[in-house]
Amino acid sequence: MNRTILLIEDNENNRYLATYLLEEHGYKVVPATDGLHGIALAQTFTPDLVVLDIQLPTMDGHDVARALRRIESLRETPIVAVTSYAMMGDREKALAAGCNGYIEKPIDPDTFATEVTSFGSHPRLSKGNS
Repeated sequence: MNRTILLIEDNENNRYLATYLLEEHGYKVVPATDGLHGIALAQTFTPDLVVLDIQLPTMDGHDVARALRRIESLRETPIVAVTSYAMMGDREKALAAGCNGYIEKPIDPDTFATEVTSFGSHPRLSKGNS
C-alpha cells in the first residue's frame, strides 16, 4: 500500500521538487495548488500526512490548517508546514493553527522526505518508512 501525502503548494517549482523527493521515498503525492483545492481534496480521500505551504494565495496556510482540523477524519492527520516564513513566532503560529511540524524553505533535498515524515505519528505513514 502506498502511503499518500497531500501536498498543498502554489509554486510550481517547489511542488515539483517536493513531489519528486517524496515519491523517491515511496510516497504517493496528491498535489493541490491552493488551500481551497487542498481542503476539497482532503475531503475526498484521507491522506496519511499533509505538507502545507503557509504563503498561499486567497487563503493562507494557517487558515487551511484550521479548516483541515475541523474535518473529523483529519483531526489526527499530521500536518507539516513548509514555509519561507522564518521570523520569530512563525513556527509557533503554524503549530497553534494545527500543524504538527514546521520546515523552513529552502528545503534540503537530502533530508526533506525524512524530515517531513518524522513529524508524522500516523501509523499508516510509518509502516515501511525508508
